[in-house]
Amino acid sequence: MEQRNPELERALMEYQNAERQLQSVMMQKHQLQLQLNEIGVALEELGKAKSDIYRAVGGIVLKTTKAEAEKDLKEKKELFDIRLKALSQQEEKMKSVLLRIQKEIEGKAKGM
Repeated sequence: MEQRNPELERALMEYQNAERQLQSVMMQKHQLQLQLNEIGVALEELGKAKSDIYRAVGGIVLKTTKAEAEKDLKEKKELFDIRLKALSQQEEKMKSVLLRIQKEIEGKAKGM
């Protein structure tokens, strides 16, 4: 007959939840990195521009100055860098939580 250990089951559920949270954070981080790459390419292309600059705002395209477009992109990049740093810290925290729970599970499994 199989013996149930409620503490082990709780730890396993906690591990699964933490694992899902980590995956979510990693996906958000990946999306943010892609957006940062796009901003980098846009800034690079903006540096090459010699004529009028247009940018999409919602469903329309507006004429803007090179300086204004560059300012907006740099502000967006700065914000994304801050968010990326926060997500990286959250990722590291989740990894340490997973490691702690894994050790707890191993200890409880050995005790059975």
